[in-house]
Amino acid sequence: MTNNDVLLGSELPGDDATAPDADALTIGRRIRQLRTARGMTLDELAAAVERAPSQLSMIETGKREPKLTLLRTIARALGATVDQLLEAETLDERATLEIALERAMKGQTFRALGIEPFRIGKSVPDDALRALLALQGEIERLGDERSATPEEARRANVELRHLMRREDNYFGDLEERARAILAAVDHPGGPLTQRGASDIAAHLGFSLHYVADLPASTRSVADIKNGRLYLSSTVPAKGDSRTAVLQALASRILGHSEPHSYAKFLRQRVETNYLTGALLIPEDHAVPALHEAKSRRALSIEDLRDTYSVSYETAAHRFTNLATRHLGIRVHFLKVHESGTITKAYENDDVNFPSDRLGSIEGQLCCRRWTSRVVFDIPDKFNPYYQYTDTGNGTYWCTARVEGSSEGAHSVSVGVRFDDTKWFLGRETTNRGLSRHAVEVCCRRAPAELETTWRDQAWPNVRTPRTLLATLPTGSFPGVDTTDLYEFLEAHAPGV
Repeated sequence: MTNNDVLLGSELPGDDATAPDADALTIGRRIRQLRTARGMTLDELAAAVERAPSQLSMIETGKREPKLTLLRTIARALGATVDQLLEAETLDERATLEIALERAMKGQTFRALGIEPFRIGKSVPDDALRALLALQGEIERLGDERSATPEEARRANVELRHLMRREDNYFGDLEERARAILAAVDHPGGPLTQRGASDIAAHLGFSLHYVADLPASTRSVADIKNGRLYLSSTVPAKGDSRTAVLQALASRILGHSEPHSYAKFLRQRVETNYLTGALLIPEDHAVPALHEAKSRRALSIEDLRDTYSVSYETAAHRFTNLATRHLGIRVHFLKVHESGTITKAYENDDVNFPSDRLGSIEGQLCCRRWTSRVVFDIPDKFNPYYQYTDTGNGTYWCTARVEGSSEGAHSVSVGVRFDDTKWFLGRETTNRGLSRHAVEVCCRRAPAELETTWRDQAWPNVRTPRTLLATLPTGSFPGVDTTDLYEFLEAHAPGV
C-alpha cells in the first residue's frame, strides 16, 4: 500500500467511501488514458476489476465517483498507483481540453444558453474543443463586463454627467437626427402632434398597437419582423401617447445595439430621452421662442411645458439642453424622490450638490432646505414654487414642481445662479432658504434636542432604493424577461 493509500484509509471511515476531494472528471480521464496507453479496451478493464463496462464508462466520463476500494482495484489492473490517478495535473493536452469543456457544459453559461451536455467523442478535433472553450470564455467575460456593481454603476453615472457638463448638455448630432426625422414626415414646425408621432412610426415602418397584456418588465415592444409597435392600453388614457411612442422608436432611429457595459446602457438611455425631447420640442421652433421670452425677462419652464403639451420633467430637461448653448445661461436640474433621494441630476453652474466619495450625486439625500425638498411641503400644487437658496457657493434660484409616478411623488426643479435670475418669471419670490449641505450639521444630522432624546432609542429599517443599487441584468435586453417578451410577440404576431 502506498503512502497515499494509508492517508486515504486514515481519513475515511471505510473502504466503500469515495476518495476525499476527488475530481471525478480528472480521475476518470486518467483512468481512460492509462487504459488506452496500455492497449486495454473498456470491456477488458471491466472484466479485470469485475465490474460492468457501463459502470466503468460512467467513471471514465466523470459521471460517477469511484469508491476507494474500486479505485485501488483499477490502479492494480492498470499497473499504476492510486497516487497516479489522484494527481492534480492531467496527463496530456487533450484530456485538459475535454475536462475543461465538460466542466463548462455543467456550468451556468451553457445552461443559460440552453445547450445540453454532449459526449465528447474521439472524432471531435482538438481545435473544435478550443473554439468552444474560447466562446464560453468570451461569453462569461461579456457577462462580467455587463454586470455592473453598484460602485461601477455610480462611476458610470459620474462619467456620463461629466460628459454632459462638458457639452453643456447639448448634443448637436442628436439635434440633427431629430431635425432629419421631422423633415422626413413633413413636420410643419411647432409642437409635434400625436398624428406627427404616428407619422414618424409609419415612416420607420411601424404600425401602433395598444394591448392590455404588455410584459410587465417592458414599456413597449417593437416587433421588427412584422413592423408592429406594442404599447400599453393604459397609455392613451393618460392623455398623451407621444412620449411613449417616441421613446419606443428612438433606439431604432439611433441604431442602438445591445449594450455591453453599464456605461453604454446609461448613455443609450440618455440619448433616447434626449432625442424624444428634441422631437417633442424642436430646436428650430423652441429657440426663437426662448430668445423672445428672455428679451421680455419671462423665461418659464411652465410656459415651455404648456406650449408643447409635454410633462414638466420633459420641459425642464429640454430647457437644460438649450439654455447654455442658445441663451448663455448656465443651469442645474434635479429630480428628487419624496423620500429625499436624488434620482437624476445635472449642473454646469457650479452648484454644490451632495455626492459620495466617487462623485456620484444620484442616490444621495438632497438637502432638506433645498427647493427640491421644500416643495413637497407646499400646499399649493397648482402653481410653481420658487425659492432663493443661499449656499457657501453663492445664491441660487430654483423653480420646482411635484409630479406623481408609479414609484411615488418626485419633485423636478431647474435653477440658476442669482445673476441669471433676472431672465425668469418668479424672480420676485420672497421664499428664502439657507443650505450648507456640504456641512454635516446643515440637515444630515437631526437638531441637537431631538438627537439627545432619540439617538439611542431608535432603530429604523432602511428602505434601500433598489433602482439606484441594482446591477445591469445580463441578457439581450437588460432587465426584460425575454420569455415573457417572446411569448407576447408570438401571441400577437399577425395571423396567429
